[in-house]
Amino acid sequence: MKLVLVPTPIGNLEDITLRAIRTLKEADAVICEDTRVTRKLLTHLGLQKNLISYHLNNEHKVVDGIVAQVRLGKTLALVTDAGTPGISDPGFLLVRACLQEDIEVVCLPGPVAFVPALVASGLPTERFVFEGFLPHKKGRETRLKQIAAETRTVVLYESTHRILKTLEQLVQFCGPDRPCAVGRELTKMHEEMVRGTLASVRQHLSEHEIRGEFVVVIGAT
Repeated sequence: MKLVLVPTPIGNLEDITLRAIRTLKEADAVICEDTRVTRKLLTHLGLQKNLISYHLNNEHKVVDGIVAQVRLGKTLALVTDAGTPGISDPGFLLVRACLQEDIEVVCLPGPVAFVPALVASGLPTERFVFEGFLPHKKGRETRLKQIAAETRTVVLYESTHRILKTLEQLVQFCGPDRPCAVGRELTKMHEEMVRGTLASVRQHLSEHEIRGEFVVVIGAT
């Protein structure tokens, strides 16, 4: 009777661990963000499992039912579309609910996008802060001001459609010469790391096709 958080590849299917494969094979069911994405991964691994839908739009509604299944003695594996559950993805509510019921929770080590971007950025890694996705509206300016004053390396995620706007605002709040690195399509065929200043990185991206998910690493003030 336990919940196991299983990181899945963020792009390259070879990045899944042997332990993750075994856990998925042994689980009574797999809780997943998008059943289509997870079914594709399981098919690649030669596995067929019962899937339970669990995502940002339904997690409050289904969390109690999932906990009830674990209490019946089942071992459930939680995955998201890519990376480690709970890191800018659903997971926190379910983990908290299981712990409140004295249910064992185990998190396997594995892929997470911000770590390779941070390490490959060339910026200091001994102290850093992870911001996840910035708010789209309410609280966004406050967060940008905090990043501008941050004395640690800052890591954040951004989408294809907002990356140029975010970099433009970072230039505004942090200054054009602040050190920066942006990782795109990490672990995939067209992986790219762009390093320089906030201004130069934004200029580079503005001159190329914007595709994929981005990790932005910003040097300390």
